[in-house]
Amino acid sequence: MTKILLIDDETEFAEMTAFQLAKAGGYQVVTAFDGEAGLRQAAAEPPDLIILDLWLPKKNGYEVLAELKKTPATSRIPVIFLTASAAPATLEKMAAAGAAGHLLKPFEASSLMEKIKQCLTT
Repeated sequence: MTKILLIDDETEFAEMTAFQLAKAGGYQVVTAFDGEAGLRQAAAEPPDLIILDLWLPKKNGYEVLAELKKTPATSRIPVIFLTASAAPATLEKMAAAGAAGHLLKPFEASSLMEKIKQCLTT
């Protein structure tokens, strides 16, 4: 079973998204609610994919991704950024950081499922 780590500080959003991914996609979803907890979880049980909010407490998404990329056990895990910002500079910075993709909040569950499938098959 494909394991996804969802790191987002909006607890209700994270729990609802995790439920949808488990039910619709059959994914095993683990959640973390801040950047440091997400890094600990990724190191303890490396997932197949990480969905990462950009603005998090303790460490933001950019910092989390940079640390993931520096660690051999997590460096190849695809990361999908979530953000509410459609600013071109933000989109460019996410791509430059090494994200496999991004979704703008709010998004349709089907869009997330499609992005996950794309990232897991490349």
